Amino acid sequence: MRQKIKKIHFIGIGGIGVSAIAKMMDRQGKKITGSDAGNSEIIQDLKKGGIKIFLGHQEKNLADDIDLVVYSSAIPRNNPERKKAKKLKIKQLSYVEILAEISKEKFTLAVSGTHGKSTTTALLGLFLEKAGFNPLVIVGSKLKAFKDGNLQFGKGKFFVIEACEYQENMLKLQPKAIILTNLEKDHLDYYKNLKHLVKSFQKYINKLPKDGLLILNSDDKNLKKLKLPDCKIIKFGIENKADLKIVNRIVKEEKQIFNLIYKNKNLSRFELKVPGLFNLYNFLGACACALEFGVKPEAIKKSLSDFNGIWRRFEKVGEKNGAIFISDYAHHPTAVKKTIQAAKEFYPKRRIVAVFQPHLASRTKDLFKEFIEAFDLADIIILSEIYRPAGREENLKISSKDLIMKIKKRGKKILYAADLKEIKKLISENIKKNDLVLIMGAGDIYKLKIKN
Repeated sequence: MRQKIKKIHFIGIGGIGVSAIAKMMDRQGKKITGSDAGNSEIIQDLKKGGIKIFLGHQEKNLADDIDLVVYSSAIPRNNPERKKAKKLKIKQLSYVEILAEISKEKFTLAVSGTHGKSTTTALLGLFLEKAGFNPLVIVGSKLKAFKDGNLQFGKGKFFVIEACEYQENMLKLQPKAIILTNLEKDHLDYYKNLKHLVKSFQKYINKLPKDGLLILNSDDKNLKKLKLPDCKIIKFGIENKADLKIVNRIVKEEKQIFNLIYKNKNLSRFELKVPGLFNLYNFLGACACALEFGVKPEAIKKSLSDFNGIWRRFEKVGEKNGAIFISDYAHHPTAVKKTIQAAKEFYPKRRIVAVFQPHLASRTKDLFKEFIEAFDLADIIILSEIYRPAGREENLKISSKDLIMKIKKRGKKILYAADLKEIKKLISENIKKNDLVLIMGAGDIYKLKIKN
């Protein structure tokens, strides 16, 4: 398909995944244009690379001679550029559909689960790259070791991707190997309940061929509800029986140090420079896959020495008057809770100021009870108003103020911010020397600028 296509227009080109595909197609010599609702770091990066981008969505952005339109999942059918493409009978593919097309030509390794997809994908890509496999990697974040950040433009046989469960998108892919990090209630605007989510993941892993590979977390209670398919199974974990395990873990000088046991063999001592048990599970999933495909432990160890995390995943973004500022994508209550816990463990002498922007009114409503309990380890909480994507969820009547009322009853100091400007003001008024300010959310809170 791609050989016949010369000109591609991307709608929602500022998305982290869509922008990676745009870069990839640009590197392959295609003529790329794109549009997005607003400016961003990603848009600026694409423009520097010579890609023509229109801000705002209008019919005229789409040239009549375009061969293919690729659109983000956030772009509705009534988008003016999509409507024009339909009128001109230009082929249209969603982000996941273009991923599926690319994956047909590759040996696809898909990372799935509620939490940890981006970090696991980045680590697996890094391990394969260090071992000389030259993989093609698309990650839902940015990694400094990759020249293009969210893209590693390798020409080897492996294609490493995140297979997201949003609207069952993972079912459109045909991976040869799947890594399952964990499974938990989320996207309840689509899934009826946890049972529905598990059922969808069962369909997904059943797609694996007999010579395929399933790698899964043996410690995750919801993954245990799956009936394992007839293919090779590798389990990783810390608590339960597994093919790949971590033992003798200590936290020292902002590092997690541990022994790695693979099929009863001690692979020696490893160091991970990002915090939290959840990151150890991310590492284990990537490591299990890499080992199964022939990556040597030495290459993995060497990769870790250069790995300081990825964009918006416990990313150090600044210091001010002795306080450290960390940016994190955590938007699910479990991720929020574990990120605060990880911060406490890595920085036990610092006071934790948790700054959180809830993402989606539907998620806030569906997981309301869990969000109330997520901040117990924080010393101070600043809660922004809920981030609602333009044109979505306008009729859902819920506010961050509803959460604040309940969290206050747990004896926590919690403050309300209507917008980013007020968040910045509240941080300035409440931080002390040696605090750790943890800025979390999947909306636009990452745009908060911290001046050193």
